[in-house]
Amino acid sequence: MANTARDIMSGGVDCVGENETVADAARKMAQLGVGALPICGDDDRLKGMVTDRDIVIKVIAEGKDPNTCKAGELGQGKPVTIGADDSLQELVRTMSQHHVKRVPVIDGHRLVGVVSESDVASSAPQDLVVDLVKGVYASS
Repeated sequence: MANTARDIMSGGVDCVGENETVADAARKMAQLGVGALPICGDDDRLKGMVTDRDIVIKVIAEGKDPNTCKAGELGQGKPVTIGADDSLQELVRTMSQHHVKRVPVIDGHRLVGVVSESDVASSAPQDLVVDLVKGVYASS
């Protein structure tokens, strides 16, 4: 039975570098079949997340060039993360509090995986899944 974020996370996560372009991030998302990627810094630390929605809203819609705009420009503030050994209850609380559908999993300062709402739905007890849905989709 899954008890921690580590138990349900998707490991082997690919990152987009903070100095790679948004176009590079989009290509990587397409190749991997994902809608979000962690942004990793040159110091090997997590700088944020970039989503396909971010690319559309913050780059394309604003007339920026995705071939020159850096992925690191889209990581705003301190990224929401969860510790690898944090409980599923803490994971759901964090995702709900911040209204996020995916959260990077950190072990120390190292990115070790990502947990998505589908990971929670397929692995967590039903009451936690309900709490997650209510929290993530609640109006802020």
